[in-house]
Amino acid sequence: MKQATEQRVDFFMKSKKTSEDTAFPNAPITEAILDIRAELPEKIKLEDLATFQNHIRDRFPKKKERLSADIQFSQEKGVSGTPPKTEGYLFYSDPDSKVVQARLDGFTFNKLKPYENWETFCREGFELWKLYSLVAQPTKVIRIALRYINRIEIPLTSENLEEYILTLPKIASALPQELGQFLLRLVIPNTKIGANAIITLVLEKATDQGVPLIFDIDVSRDLVYVNNSEKIWSDFEKLRIFKNEIFSHSLTDKAKEMFK
Repeated sequence: MKQATEQRVDFFMKSKKTSEDTAFPNAPITEAILDIRAELPEKIKLEDLATFQNHIRDRFPKKKERLSADIQFSQEKGVSGTPPKTEGYLFYSDPDSKVVQARLDGFTFNKLKPYENWETFCREGFELWKLYSLVAQPTKVIRIALRYINRIEIPLTSENLEEYILTLPKIASALPQELGQFLLRLVIPNTKIGANAIITLVLEKATDQGVPLIFDIDVSRDLVYVNNSEKIWSDFEKLRIFKNEIFSHSLTDKAKEMFK
């Protein structure tokens, strides 16, 4: 199974070294997330998803329930909602550098630091998805997404954030121009590939190492895939390229030098 998986992924990934792996070998990635939303047959229950661990126990020995709750707020009733319910399971590697989620609405693969490269990450995600599919028997895929969370330590000596980041909030000229902290969220469509990017920038309080900037890039595509796994993974490649363009074009050359 593993050999066949590697051959299948290599079909999509061969000769596709990109800026993430070449120009930025020390990219500040703290977490990479590959997500596939799917519809499952009604016969598939939570106990079926629990058996997914039988295929991956040697790599993901720890299991936790994935809980969800419907919480609502109104002025009349205050906070209300339903009790948490189990919607799937999270399986953790040892140490906790990887997490794979098997849910009734899909599958997610999380890779924490250290992140190696796209080929390694995608290959393992593909393999785990195939094993999940054996158990969950998805009838269709309705959404795919990639999310990369970066943490950039801007040197304390910098008094101008524009020396490092090109996407910043604009302050009215009549106000003090110094930024202590900020939270900025942008939604950018890419009509060429039918995708959307949610970009979140958070400037945190300064530390002894510098001023932390969280640069969160979440790219997704809503499209129905039925019995077409090759299309899913070639579209993941398009999302990855879109994500890399956002990262590269949002930083100055001075910032990029920190990741080479």
